This record gives sequence, structure tokens and C-alpha cells, in this order.
Amino acid sequence: MLGLVAAPPVTAAPPRGRCSAATAPEKAGHGGRLAFAIVPAAASLSLLLWTSPVNAGILSGSTGLESVPGPELPRMDFLEKWNAENQKKYAEFDSRFKSSQVLKELLEKSKQNKLKNERQIQDKYCLRGAEWGVGDCSTDGMSDQEREDFISELKKRTQGE
Repeated sequence: MLGLVAAPPVTAAPPRGRCSAATAPEKAGHGGRLAFAIVPAAASLSLLLWTSPVNAGILSGSTGLESVPGPELPRMDFLEKWNAENQKKYAEFDSRFKSSQVLKELLEKSKQNKLKNERQIQDKYCLRGAEWGVGDCSTDGMSDQEREDFISELKKRTQGE
């Protein structure tokens, strides 16, 4: 207890009254309080205005753990031979599949289906344009009989395929 310093005694605040004697010390006290309030505000404002922009993070410039090479692992001959054999097998299977007749037939069917589907979509939109009288398949300028024949032909194409 020898090194402890006692706090000053607490005094009561001066009574607040309407007389001028009670208000005079308060006015004098506000000047000191105002100065104490301005200093932190000015310091905060100066820090806000004069700080440099923050980078993305502490380690934003580092290359990361991925760039550090790992330890050299021991090589096992039987695993390398087995891997080489498997790679040869897989390459042979791939080349055999790419040159197979099944794949060629599937690719040809895919091309035909693509062309057929494109034609169906064109016919569907042509039929819609003919019925509405707009677009490339507009029936403006056709007689009623020609218009009916044209639309019925388009309907057969879109429903028949």
C-alpha cells in the first residue's frame, strides 16, 4: 500500500440556480470542455483525411503456399511402370473409340437431327408469321385460296416431322 496514491475527494457539483453567480462558473467551465471535445474530433478528422488507402490484406502481396514446392517424394519403379502401362491402355482405348463405327454413326445422326430440328423451328416460326401476316412468310398479297394452301402446307410440315 505504500505505492498507491489516493484519489482526490469527490466534491458535489455546484447548485444550479437562477442567480448569476451560479451560472458564471459554468460558462467558464464550458470553454475547457469545448477544447477537450475539439481535440479528439480534429484528430479523428485528420486521420480520416490523411491516411493512405488500405491494401487488400496483410498477405495480399505474398504468393501463397501453392507456390512453395513440396518435398521430393520417393519414386517407386513398379508404380511408374504400372502408370505408364495404364496410360498406354487408355490412349489405345481412346483411339479405338474415336475410330469406331458406333461413334461415327452417332455423330452422323446428331448432324441429321440438328438439321431437322433447325428446319422444324424455321417452319414453326414461318407458320406463325403466315397466320399473323408478318415476317418473311407473310401472306400479304396472296388470294384467300393461296393463303389457305400455304398455311395448310406449313401445318403439314410442322406436324408431320
